[in-house]
Amino acid sequence: MKLARTKAELRAELAPARRAGRSIGLVPTMGALHDGHLSLLAAARDRCDVVVMSLFVNPTQFGPGEDLDAYPRDEARDAELAERAGVDLVYAPAAGEVYPPGFATAVEVSGGLVEVLDGDPGRRGSAHFRGVTTVVAKLLNAVGPDVAFFGQKDAQQAVVIRRMVRDLDFPVEVVVIPTVREGDGLALSSRNAYLGAADRERASALSRALRAAERAVAGGETSAAAALAAARAELEAAGIEPEYLEARDAETLAETQTFNGRPVLIAVAARVGAARLIDNVLIGGNP
Repeated sequence: MKLARTKAELRAELAPARRAGRSIGLVPTMGALHDGHLSLLAAARDRCDVVVMSLFVNPTQFGPGEDLDAYPRDEARDAELAERAGVDLVYAPAAGEVYPPGFATAVEVSGGLVEVLDGDPGRRGSAHFRGVTTVVAKLLNAVGPDVAFFGQKDAQQAVVIRRMVRDLDFPVEVVVIPTVREGDGLALSSRNAYLGAADRERASALSRALRAAERAVAGGETSAAAALAAARAELEAAGIEPEYLEARDAETLAETQTFNGRPVLIAVAARVGAARLIDNVLIGGNP
């Protein structure tokens, strides 16, 4: 496995594979790798000739008061896990390489995708997604992958990136891999490290809430409000007040009142102890 710190090194390492027509897969990460990341790397390894993993804690997607400084970082551990997973090249740039002095450009997606859920002005805000789309656009340009892999846990992020790729004609296929969960259903996240034992147990209520909504729909419920009420009851039983618990069209993120055959994303965010956690379930297949 090779390590590149600069765009020049990255492109030099990839040049022989590109000349040979080998397929390149990219897995963007902020490190603190867990089994969810490893599932993305496995999918890339299975699909592509060359696997690139980016390792960069992107400062522009953290808002004031968020956990940028506290975000877990262990490059040596991440590199070891990446090598075991069959990664060919890790791109681990410094912030100054990604955002050099005088950097003054941003990529922003609108269309109602970044103003809701996490992008609501009263929550993380649309600037969060501006940070995400800008850094992903830069990674796609730097790596030039044929396929890029993202996780379903960050469902809104995946929707936004798909729209950016479509609208800006990036020659890349976006693949979204299902959420990997603990045995009790808790979605794997780097922020789970912030949970104490009691809060870790409470946090499993997020996945139980989503399963309750799924069961309601499977039982014939067509009202989104009723399915959300079933989910909310699970959260209340665990003493969790959600930041949001909403049903949204899985492609447009427009608010959904009924289950009418189109894929619906039920998404939840909540602060549990020191961790802000998100999770979701897709009802009705792939968007």
